[in-house]
Amino acid sequence: MIKPNKEDAVRMAVGAVFLLLVFLIMYHFYQEEQDPAEQLAFKASRVDLVSRMRLDLSAASEAEKSAVLAITDQESQTFAGQARAATAEVEKERRELGELLKKGGTPGERDLFDKFSELFTEVQRIDTELLDLAVKNTNIKAYGLAFGPAAAAVNDMNAALSRLIASTAGSALEKRVMPLAYGAEVCVLRLQALIPPHIAEESDQKMDELEALMSREDEQIRKNLEELAALPKLNRNADLAAAGSAYDRFGKIKTQILALSRENTNVRSLSISLNQKHKVMLLCQDTLNQLQQAILEEPIAGVTYGRPPRPR
Repeated sequence: MIKPNKEDAVRMAVGAVFLLLVFLIMYHFYQEEQDPAEQLAFKASRVDLVSRMRLDLSAASEAEKSAVLAITDQESQTFAGQARAATAEVEKERRELGELLKKGGTPGERDLFDKFSELFTEVQRIDTELLDLAVKNTNIKAYGLAFGPAAAAVNDMNAALSRLIASTAGSALEKRVMPLAYGAEVCVLRLQALIPPHIAEESDQKMDELEALMSREDEQIRKNLEELAALPKLNRNADLAAAGSAYDRFGKIKTQILALSRENTNVRSLSISLNQKHKVMLLCQDTLNQLQQAILEEPIAGVTYGRPPRPR
C-alpha cells in the first residue's frame, strides 16, 4: 500500500476544505431561496401586481365606456384620456410582473402571463381605434343639427307656405296653391323623418336606401316650389321666396348631417365597445384571475393557507 507523502496530504486536506466551503455556500444560498418569509414576500409582490392590473384594467374599461357614451367632445376627450392613462398603468404593471416571473414562479404562471400579454395587445389595438372614434361624436353632432337648425328651417318653410295658403284663400289661385303648398309641406316632413334613422343606422346599404327616399322627396318638394313660382302673381311673392330660402337652408344643413352620419363614429365605437372590446376584456380578466390563483396556490414550506386542519 502506497502512503501519501506530506505534500499530497496537504493537497487532499485543502481540497476537502474547498469542497466543504462550496457545499456550505450552496447550502447557504439554498436556504436563502427556501426561506419562507422571502418566498411569501415574493408571492405577495406578484399577487399585488396582478390585483392592481385587474383594477386598472377595469378602470380603463369604465373610462372607455364613458368616453363612448359622453355627449360632448370635452367629456369624451376627458374620459378617453383617463382610459389611456389606466391602460398605460396596466402596461407598466405587466412589465414589472414579467420581470418577477423571470426570476421565479412556475412554467404555468409564465404561460398564463404570455396569454394575458397577447390579449392585452389586442385590447390596446381595439382601444386605439375605439377611442379615436369616440371623441369625434359625429352622430351626436348630426342629431344636434337635425333637431336644431334643420328642424328650424323646416318650421320656417312650412310657416311661410301656410301664410301663402292663407293669403290666397278665396282667390282664383287657391285651388292651385293649396295642393302644391300642402304637398311641399308633407314631403319635407317625410324627408325630415328619414334623417334620424339614417343617423342611427350602422349599415351603409340601408343608409343608401334612406338617401334614395330622401332624394325622391327632395325632387317633389322642388317641383312643387317651382310650380308655385310659375303661377301668376306669385313669382315675386315674399312668403314663397321665404319658403324657398328656408328649404335651401335645410338642404345645406341636411348635406352636413348626412356627411356626419356617414362617419358614424358614435355608432361604430359603441358597437366595438359592446362586441370586440367586451369579449377580449372578459378573457383578460379571466386570465389574470387564473394567474392570481396559480400564484396563491404555490406551496411554501411551513406556511398553510385557509382554515387550520381539524384536530384528530
